[in-house]
Amino acid sequence: MQTFIFMGLIIVIFYFFMIRPQQRKIKEHKKYVEDLKPNDRVVTTAGIHGRIVEIGDTTFLVDVGSGTKIRFDKTAISLEASKALNTAGNDAK
Repeated sequence: MQTFIFMGLIIVIFYFFMIRPQQRKIKEHKKYVEDLKPNDRVVTTAGIHGRIVEIGDTTFLVDVGSGTKIRFDKTAISLEASKALNTAGNDAK
């Protein structure tokens, strides 16, 4: 009986320390991507910085400079460019 209680306790710990925070992070990222609008500066998961030009159903058209535009899947957007610059600045200190 103790073995089952111990296994149940381990499952509960995994849920609260690993699964639940990851689900919350996914939900926040999804909301962030849904709230993006044209002219927002973003960073993709590949590290490409750009400005959103057009928003489609499942894609963003991002201007990456010199008139070069690349179409990205919405899941490829990592974070807002200003947050990326703040993070990089904090790492350098």
